[in-house]
Amino acid sequence: MARGGRGRHLGLALGLLLALLLAPPALWAKPTVRKERVVRPDSDLGERPAEDNQSFQYDHEAFLGKEDSKTFDQLTSEESKERLGKIVDRIDSDGDGFVTTEELKTWIKRVQKRYIYDNVAKVWKDYDRDKDDKISWEEYKQATYGYYLGNPTEFQDTSDHHTFKKMLPRDERRFKAADLDSDQTATREEFTAFLHPEEFEHMKEIVVLETLEDIDKNGDGFVDQDEYIADMFSHEESGPEPDWVLSEREQFNEFRDLNKDGKLDKDEIRHWILPQDYDHAQAEARHLVYESDKNKDEKLTKEEILDNWNMFVGSQATNYGEDLTKNHDEL
Repeated sequence: MARGGRGRHLGLALGLLLALLLAPPALWAKPTVRKERVVRPDSDLGERPAEDNQSFQYDHEAFLGKEDSKTFDQLTSEESKERLGKIVDRIDSDGDGFVTTEELKTWIKRVQKRYIYDNVAKVWKDYDRDKDDKISWEEYKQATYGYYLGNPTEFQDTSDHHTFKKMLPRDERRFKAADLDSDQTATREEFTAFLHPEEFEHMKEIVVLETLEDIDKNGDGFVDQDEYIADMFSHEESGPEPDWVLSEREQFNEFRDLNKDGKLDKDEIRHWILPQDYDHAQAEARHLVYESDKNKDEKLTKEEILDNWNMFVGSQATNYGEDLTKNHDEL
């Protein structure tokens, strides 16, 4: 990441690139097409197909993730069961010998957003400068803004000065929200919440606030219809608006502006970008328990899961069990 002392131009370029990558979309060039603001957790886990009752493909993708479910084809049934057993041990978070619906739901949600943990693992060393397996606010600030802070005069007459000046306190506010124990350092889970706040319940208010700040150009604390449209569409040429923009104006009036005062407050923004949709992970967890719970005590033993192994993993292949025990213990 951006480090002072490694060359002025290289440090500046890296610093600017990182800031832009971490910045919200509203700080990039305005799009001329629709921008998606709505956050949909478990977006890869859609509705269960009606025709999947026999193949268990939906169950496999929910339980393992799409990529790992594809690689299961190379294993024998014995190998699949062995690796499934390793996964069951990880799912049983309290170690009581049973897998509950809640534990399964937590697992499925984690699998569906595994990509974010992989992303954090890839960048972790760039921020953990003292290699103590934690990232302090100072470490993050120096890695991201060090060149800017050390060479402020180079930014005085550029638009980047405004960008850095805005993003630094914003990042610090988000870091504090992710830092649940308030020790000014982030564990891997806390740093994941910092980089991907939309995936964590306790960060949802930050997502709402940052969205409001991005779109609210006149600074009145609300989002009016023109600001709402401007966030999605840049009308650079004269002429009529595209049909989808007209449709979005109708959406604003009919469904976004709940109290019909012509603008969106924080509650209305939350309702817009964080919809309370059907919980696919919960439904899948209940399904797996129902189909495998032989004694109907509403929880699963490892034996019950292994007896119904074909529903969970099939005769497919993965290094997922080994991957979990070797590479992802820290997550």
